[in-house]
Amino acid sequence: MSDQQINGQDQEAASSLPMHVLAQYVKDLSFENPNAPQSLLPGQPQPQVNIGVDVQVQPMGEDVYEVVLKLHCEAKQAEATAFLVEVAYGGLFQLPGLPQEHHRPVLLIEAPRMLFPFARAIVAGCTQDGGFPPLMINPIDFVDLYRRQTAGQQGQAEQAPQSPF
Repeated sequence: MSDQQINGQDQEAASSLPMHVLAQYVKDLSFENPNAPQSLLPGQPQPQVNIGVDVQVQPMGEDVYEVVLKLHCEAKQAEATAFLVEVAYGGLFQLPGLPQEHHRPVLLIEAPRMLFPFARAIVAGCTQDGGFPPLMINPIDFVDLYRRQTAGQQGQAEQAPQSPF
């Protein structure tokens, strides 16, 4: 098979994907090291880290959506905050030809799955630049998050109308 045929097949397969990434960007970033240099002295206890995850979707045009993955990471040593990192990492996604009923799961599962490695690297870099070992966030199960969010919305559906995102 010639290179042209292989490349043509690759291009055809890529154009048939249900999602195109138009852009990726840091929307907001914050790092706080409120107890430095005390928190960095030798012999300090290992920080206990709590991580919060949120995914937000905003329609931007016909079949174009902004998806923002928000990570909130707070580390405590005893009662003191060792560091706090917050990143909102966004992407513009286009869903050409994808039926409307499939937009929500694709945008809340696949889009953040694509954004996560970049947001994770930003968090690791910030913590390392702040004097701590890099915080390597474990992979996130966006399918499970989607299921829990959907179950929670079904429970609230009787109380108030919900937006599609």
